[in-house]
Amino acid sequence: MSLTVSPQLVQQAQLGEVDDAAFLDCVRDSLPYAWKVVTGLIDELRVGDADFTDNQTPPPDEVARGQLLRMMASDAMRSAIERHFDVRLAFQNCHRVAAFRPSARQAYDDFVTAREQILNQKPELVDC
Repeated sequence: MSLTVSPQLVQQAQLGEVDDAAFLDCVRDSLPYAWKVVTGLIDELRVGDADFTDNQTPPPDEVARGQLLRMMASDAMRSAIERHFDVRLAFQNCHRVAAFRPSARQAYDDFVTAREQILNQKPELVDC
């Protein structure tokens, strides 16, 4: 299961739309490693002037890796994070998450190319 969802949040979803704040609380509590990685990148982006920041450190274990994969594979989670923090997220391999300023269109477009994916490949990442 991707998220640990409270009965109250399930009920909210059954009655209609789930607000982003409640959903993001659920994501943060369910996927603490992934949340820490992504929000750390966002914090780093905000204090600097680079177009993007990225994580190149592999997760410490398979539980952490699974959290990151689940977060980044979910359009709903990624979109809620992007809206809340006003960033764009991208993902390569099993751990290279990047946070982009909304204005950094060229940097984002470059990052998500097949060329960049291929250049980011390393033998130790084959099984990730």
